Amino acid sequence: MTSIPRRPLLALSAVLLAFPALQTSAQTYPAKPITFVVPFAAGSATDQLARALGQGIATDTKQSVVVDTKPGAFGFIAAQQAAKAAPDGYTVLITTNTTHAANEHLYKKLPYDPVKDFAPVTALGKGGQIMVVNPSLPVKTVSEFIALAKKEPGKLSFGSGSSSSRIAGELLMQMADIKLLHIPYKSNPLAVTDLLGGQINMMITDNATGLPQVNSGKLRALGYSGAKRTPLAPDVPTIGETVKGYEMGYWFAAYVPAGTPAPVVAELNKLLAHATKSPGAASFYQSTGTEIYTTTPAELGAFQQAESQKWGRIIKAAGITPE
Repeated sequence: MTSIPRRPLLALSAVLLAFPALQTSAQTYPAKPITFVVPFAAGSATDQLARALGQGIATDTKQSVVVDTKPGAFGFIAAQQAAKAAPDGYTVLITTNTTHAANEHLYKKLPYDPVKDFAPVTALGKGGQIMVVNPSLPVKTVSEFIALAKKEPGKLSFGSGSSSSRIAGELLMQMADIKLLHIPYKSNPLAVTDLLGGQINMMITDNATGLPQVNSGKLRALGYSGAKRTPLAPDVPTIGETVKGYEMGYWFAAYVPAGTPAPVVAELNKLLAHATKSPGAASFYQSTGTEIYTTTPAELGAFQQAESQKWGRIIKAAGITPE
């Protein structure tokens, strides 16, 4: 009879012993409260989604979900905290394209690696932004705005208070072959204030910030940056209907620390996907015009890679120097 060398036999035994433990950890997960780490302030769209999903999971599992907002430093603080947490499925980063697609191209050094430090769980949603102008600007469509920008290159300005907002404007310049003056702000609401006052001409911003001003008649909507029209403003055409191929929006996703057992990731994936259908989450998606978008962990990894490459191309083409 052929004997098996002692070291391989010990290694095999360790794997066999660990397998039931992994199964048990997945079967009993969650056995204690889960913490959702959010890289933006309380009340932000990401925070609202995290709280809605947390309530859905708490209802399903009878385990509480704590939402820990860690705003600041462009999402660095939250991402770094989540990356260093125990890889057991009890610390989940609920985040956006900012930390996992844009930052690596906008900043020279990150205190976290958006790929190596995390295991993808599922995408959670995606949506577009609204292109708005001050009503005093003599344009009513995207094509009229482009024509005016070409007539007066570099004179029209656009503001942005987020990476999604800025890159949406940069992409429009590239694809429409126009030149605009970019005015940066610390947040989109501050940019909207200056747009209302006529200090800037245009911005592409999230629905929550822009649509209330449109509905009150204080701003004029020209287009929507998503692939299809938003149900919140069905009469507003997509920018892509004028600039073929244009699409730039935002997305939400969940990640856990690298090394989290695959069975636990799979169970968390199921819990989050089901939570997107909870009453609280449904209200969030409907009120913000966000599309429910869930994936397998592998699909999120591939999606993130494609999005990072897309953002990188746009940022490089725009001549934006990493800080």
